[in-house]
Amino acid sequence: MIIITPEYLRPLLLHRENESHKGDYGHLLIVAGCRTMPGAAVLAAGAALRSGCGLVTLHSTGRALQAVVNNYPSAMLSEDPGEAFSRVPEALGRYSAVAAGPGLGRAPGTLSAFGALLAGTLDARVPMVLDADALNLLAASPALLDSIPAGSVMTPHLGELRRLVTWETEDQKDLAVRDLCRRTGCVVIVKGYHSRVYTPEGECFVNTTGNPGMAKGGSGDVLTGLVGGLMARGYSAPAAACLGVWIHGRAGDVLKAERTAEACSSRDLIDRLHVGFKELYSEG
Repeated sequence: MIIITPEYLRPLLLHRENESHKGDYGHLLIVAGCRTMPGAAVLAAGAALRSGCGLVTLHSTGRALQAVVNNYPSAMLSEDPGEAFSRVPEALGRYSAVAAGPGLGRAPGTLSAFGALLAGTLDARVPMVLDADALNLLAASPALLDSIPAGSVMTPHLGELRRLVTWETEDQKDLAVRDLCRRTGCVVIVKGYHSRVYTPEGECFVNTTGNPGMAKGGSGDVLTGLVGGLMARGYSAPAAACLGVWIHGRAGDVLKAERTAEACSSRDLIDRLHVGFKELYSEG
C-alpha cells in the first residue's frame, strides 16, 4: 500500500514549455448532463478547465450547454439533440481523453448511445474516465465492461461499486476491486474518506487529503472533470488518479478551514483546485 503525499506526487508532474500552444496540452471531451441534471456537466467542465489541459469540449443537452456557457465560456460545445445522451459526438479520435457519466441519466436510448461511445473510444484508443451513470449503465449491462478502452479510470463511490461487484467483508471488497481492475484494465478510484486508487498491476494507493465536508452532491463530478483533464493533459491513468484525488481533497481541506465542513459546496471546490497545484509545483 502506497500513501499519496506531495513527495510522492512531485516527481510525476508535467511541466509547460515556453514555446507551446493549447494544442500541446490535450483535448478532453466530457459527456455529461441531461435536462434534469445540467449542473453535473457544469461542475465537471469547470474542474476540467482548471486541470491544465488545453481544450475542453462538453457534449450535452441544450439546457446544460447554456448553463456551461454562462459559467465557463472557454468550454467548447457539442449539442445532443435529445433531452438526455442519445448521440455520440463525431471524430472521437481527435480527443485525448473522454470523461463520461455525471448527470447522464438512464433515459431510453442512453444505454445504446453509451455502448456506442465505448465502442468508438475503444476503436480510437482514447482512454476514459467513467463515473456516476456511466458506472450504473455498466452495472446494468456487464458485457460492456469488455469494451472499456485500455488505460481508463473508474471512479465509483461505495453505492456504485456495489452495483459492479459484491462483497461482505473489507478483505473481500479489496479482492473484488482488484479483480475488477484486472478484468477491465482500468484504474479504480474507490471514493470516500481517504479514497483508494487501485491499478491493474495490483498496486493500491491511499489518499491523505479530504474531509466529510466533501460529502455533498457534485463533489464526484468535480473529481471526474479534474481526472479527465489530467489524462487529456498527458498523465497516465494511475498518475491522473493519484494527482486528482489529492488535489481534489486538498481543495476540500482548504474550504473546511475557511468555511467549516458544513458551509461549503461542490461548486466551491473548483475555485480551490489551484491550491493543490500551487503547493505541488512551488516546491517541485
